[in-house]
Amino acid sequence: MIRVAIIGCGIIGASIAFELSQFPELKVTVFDKQPPAQGSTGAALGVLMGVISHKTKGRNWQLRETSLQRYETLIPELEAVTGRKIPFNKQGILMLCSEGEDLSKWEKLIATRRSQGWQLELWDVERVRDRCPHLYLNDKIIAAIYSPQDRQVDPTALTLALVDAAERNGAIFEFGVPVEAAEIAASLEFDRLIVAAGLGSAAVTASLNQLVDIRPVLGQALHLRSPHPLGKPDFRPVITCDDVHIVPLGNQEFWVGATVEFSENGGEIQANADMLEQVMARAIALCPALAFASIIRKWSGLRPRPEGRPAPIIETLPGNNRLLIASGHYRNGVLLAPATARSIREMILQ
Repeated sequence: MIRVAIIGCGIIGASIAFELSQFPELKVTVFDKQPPAQGSTGAALGVLMGVISHKTKGRNWQLRETSLQRYETLIPELEAVTGRKIPFNKQGILMLCSEGEDLSKWEKLIATRRSQGWQLELWDVERVRDRCPHLYLNDKIIAAIYSPQDRQVDPTALTLALVDAAERNGAIFEFGVPVEAAEIAASLEFDRLIVAAGLGSAAVTASLNQLVDIRPVLGQALHLRSPHPLGKPDFRPVITCDDVHIVPLGNQEFWVGATVEFSENGGEIQANADMLEQVMARAIALCPALAFASIIRKWSGLRPRPEGRPAPIIETLPGNNRLLIASGHYRNGVLLAPATARSIREMILQ
């Protein structure tokens, strides 16, 4: 029996817990000072930009591909085991291209994806108008890329289902436990300690004399309700343009986001209301009917971004193979969670 402790129960920690809980030789305990999905996970939009990403080789693509493949089986598996409904949009992602965009790069990516067994499509403006009549395509929109195999998932619903399924497999979850106390207990009582605490990972690793520098990047988003249905009922992909996402939720509701706000001089980040207004204005420019939508909620969250190294960090900490870290996923935590969990499982059971 290998005793495994996981610190952190966002999407990464919960995914690892569920993955490991399927192996009887692993006894899994998860610690978090908050209930699940309270940090960056609860603020995420859950847009899984894998195929449409320009990452085409190496670790970055392998993690994306592994996760996208796993999501197709993971969601129905969790729903069947737990009885929970996990909102999972399989309508793809439609990315609008503005003037100045080098479409030859997209044509090259389309060919690469085809060779890898994935699908991307280059749409002209008329096709976009036909499929998405609710969008306003001004003269600056020159084309669109449609990625039918990319997805969007509700991060909170997914995390809660992962926790539920892991518990059914015998995993233990201890909430309301300060990270410091969990770290001390885990270091004494467990064979493996996995740090998956997002921004909290920096403090945990520092307490183990293994500082991993992870810093916050703030993002703001909105939850809207339109008074009327938008678009065609049989085609509701995520719409994205210039890093603004319009995420259909059903029931004429949408998520719109998100800002990208960095700390000045390493200090605390205060949400900038003007930046959120700019995101909303850009969303309305793409979909004018959103101007008449009511705002149900505004929220913000802090994304964990590694300093001076690529995201994410999935590795054994130097000098101690009992300590593993799975953190610093920045803007791709939900996308990369299944692949991260598989990587950690391989590291433990290799």
